Amino acid sequence: MILKIISSEDVVFEGEVTLVTPPGTNGSFTVLNNHASLVSTLTQGTITYRVSDGEEASLPVSGGLADVDNNVVSVCLY
Repeated sequence: MILKIISSEDVVFEGEVTLVTPPGTNGSFTVLNNHASLVSTLTQGTITYRVSDGEEASLPVSGGLADVDNNVVSVCLY
């Protein structure tokens, strides 16, 4: 699955991941490969993701939008 995290200034991350957990407005949720399509607003918190080699990374965010479709997770940060 591909994760793209962008801000108004830069592409923060783009690459292959095995899972993503963003801080949704109604609570954190985990996206795995072949997840159903969805759009969610994000609140202040931390996006965690696991890259293909198993290493986990995290990124603090103040809010944004997440779109999941066809194994691509696109996150636009405020």
